[in-house]
Amino acid sequence: MEKPGRACRNPPSPRVMMAAAIGPPPETEQDTMQAMLMIWSDDKAWDAMPPAAQAEAMGAYRAYAAALAEAGVMRAGERLKPAAGAAIVTLRDGAPQVLDGPYAETREQLGGYFLIEVPDMETAIRWAARCPGAAHGRVEVREIWPSPPPA
Repeated sequence: MEKPGRACRNPPSPRVMMAAAIGPPPETEQDTMQAMLMIWSDDKAWDAMPPAAQAEAMGAYRAYAAALAEAGVMRAGERLKPAAGAAIVTLRDGAPQVLDGPYAETREQLGGYFLIEVPDMETAIRWAARCPGAAHGRVEVREIWPSPPPA
């Protein structure tokens, strides 16, 4: 079990920004944007990892989530179950059509996400660069398009 206050096991890298370099959370909602950090990875590569390596990787994700929370920018984040258990739903002539399992046979699948609130896209990208998923897959950063307030 991860000890509170324990540092991330990932070695420092020129691409990785530390929390102090990223800065404090924005002061007001008007000064922020929300971004979804989507983690794309190879499910089969994860399954092939020894249990000790999986535990180490999960520790790195816990440390990353703790850094997001400590900086006050994390709004949500979860790991997703493998794509083999997914369902794709479409409507054809008004009737739902369901396809079980992954829709496309691709190596990388959406494995999880973090929703963060930061001042700008540059800051979101810096946080994405710190995500452990960037080292073994890719992290897609997309700004949330805010919905208008209810009438």
